[in-house]
Amino acid sequence: MQQSLRRFKADIFQALAHPTRIAIIELLEQGELSAGELTEKLSVEQANLSQHLAVLRAKQLVVNRKSGNQVFYTVRDPIIIKVLELMRRYFYTHLQEAMDLLGEMDQKDQKVETGARS
Repeated sequence: MQQSLRRFKADIFQALAHPTRIAIIELLEQGELSAGELTEKLSVEQANLSQHLAVLRAKQLVVNRKSGNQVFYTVRDPIIIKVLELMRRYFYTHLQEAMDLLGEMDQKDQKVETGARS
C-alpha cells in the first residue's frame, strides 16, 4: 500500500514537473478557461499547450468539457491548488533563509575588510 501511495505521489509531481503545466493549474485556479484562452495567456503554441494539457488530463489533474468547437478546462480537485500554494510558501521560506545567510556573509566580509584596514 505504501509503495502504491508513493508511486501515486511521484506521478503527480512528475505531471507538475514543467513550469508550463504549473502555470496552467495556476491560471485555472480562477475558474474554467478555454484552450484558446490558455494559449493566449501563456503565449505558447497551440500544439505545445495540447501536449501539456494531455499530461495533466492523463494524471487527472484537469478535466475538460466540449462546447461546440471549443474545449474548456478546469482543475479536477482544488486541493492541487493548495499543494502549489504550499510549494510557494516553501520556496519563499527557503529564499528568505538564503537571503538571511547572504546578509550574514556580507556583514562578516565587511568586518574583515574593516579589520584589514585598521
